[in-house]
Amino acid sequence: MRPSDQLAEFTRDALAAGKSRDDIRTALTRSGWAPNEVSEALDAWADIDFPTPVPRPRPYVSAREAFFYGLMFAALAMTAWHLVALLHNLIDHWMADPLAENAGRYTLNSTRWSIAALIVFTPTFLVLNRQTVQATKADPGKRRSGVRKWFGYVTLFLASVSLLGDLMAVIYALLSGDLTARFTLKALVVAGVAGTIFTYFRQEADEARNAT
Repeated sequence: MRPSDQLAEFTRDALAAGKSRDDIRTALTRSGWAPNEVSEALDAWADIDFPTPVPRPRPYVSAREAFFYGLMFAALAMTAWHLVALLHNLIDHWMADPLAENAGRYTLNSTRWSIAALIVFTPTFLVLNRQTVQATKADPGKRRSGVRKWFGYVTLFLASVSLLGDLMAVIYALLSGDLTARFTLKALVVAGVAGTIFTYFRQEADEARNAT
């Protein structure tokens, strides 16, 4: 039996025997269990007046949701990447570098790819995200999905890394004297896209955490 299973079984039996949560917490803490492990074990059971311990809803994982959120994550990543690329290309077009050779042709081809990707993946993400919102409104229990939580936190991680990398690039350009207007606009584009994604999924993560 795994240690986590032993802890869960002990907590259930102690609650069934009528022991108070404070007594259980004290006994487990003195036995060497970490405070967060004790809290998690106690939080798994509802604190209500009932003859036997009542379990709280727990996160779950399904193959269908793994496919759904995997596709949604890919669509979001492609949308964010090509939105940034498109805006960067537009900035390069409006503020062209006269020393860059053949930049116009490369920018045109890159712009076409970005537009094509946005036409495909932006509606895909919006439709999938709308279905997710509707599904969670109809069944709040879906917020406990383990796949949904992983999707949200991985997205938050990547958005945070993008923001930190963007800030690092700005500081480096400032220190090296290369902080031009074009560079600043590109940095603002990255910050705007990453910041929007971070804000949205931070709210999603908070709602998912409150649902557990």
